[in-house]
Amino acid sequence: MQKQQSYKQSNGTLYLVPTPIGNLEDMTVRCVKILGEADLIASEDTRNTQKLLNHFEITTPQRSLHEHNFKERVPQLIDQLLAGKIIAQCSDAGMPSISDPGHELVKACIAADIPVIALPGPTAGLTALIASGLSPQPNLFYGFLPRKKKEQKEALAELANQPATMIFYESPYRLAATIENMITVFGAERSAVICRELTKIHEEYLRGSLKELLDYLGENTVKGECCLLVEGSTDSVEIVYDGSLKEQVTALMETGMSSKEAIKEVAKRNQVKKQTVYHAYHLDA
Repeated sequence: MQKQQSYKQSNGTLYLVPTPIGNLEDMTVRCVKILGEADLIASEDTRNTQKLLNHFEITTPQRSLHEHNFKERVPQLIDQLLAGKIIAQCSDAGMPSISDPGHELVKACIAADIPVIALPGPTAGLTALIASGLSPQPNLFYGFLPRKKKEQKEALAELANQPATMIFYESPYRLAATIENMITVFGAERSAVICRELTKIHEEYLRGSLKELLDYLGENTVKGECCLLVEGSTDSVEIVYDGSLKEQVTALMETGMSSKEAIKEVAKRNQVKKQTVYHAYHLDA
């Protein structure tokens, strides 16, 4: 077990700094302060981040950190953190690690016992969700689906009975094809919302059934950054309450529960310890 007390550290620290997804006024005072006080900023794209730094008159130097150089860059950043440096990590827009680089550096910091502090701020998925009109809880953030048609359909099939509102990121150029696949798997009448250009001047929400959205895309061009939110399954699924503990866990997982949630529920129903159900599900033949 590892214990981190983020505000009681004297050595180097990694700050995860969210940046605006469009409107620069969404930058928080604390984020501006940290970027200005850091010894170094690890940026997904230094050119993009430089525009933000210029706007807030921040002169902190940058080093790039992205999917093509993280294997060589992360050890370099870890060395600086171990030497006591303060590093702020940010992606082009929104939260680091959420469909953006950052996770590899976080894992390396944790392994090296370097404190990691996440700052709250903009994230496109939840911003879109709360104004979509779809149920905000529970929700499932998926991010980008596979691009290839067969792999995408397979991924969607695993989500077909998911009761939570699903949040996807998608390119405007692939949006129609993705919705076609969703209609094949989820059905044409599933409610969905396309949210584009969030916080920007052309922000727009398109609400309707999957079929209505596909029809709209057939006659209109959609541009800009897009979030696609899809209503969770409302089909009632028969839940098995009898059978072995393992069978009960499996039945609950078929309704969309995670194994952890299902094990907890089965333990509660059968008035046994969670460890007993865990052992039955994972270890029993």
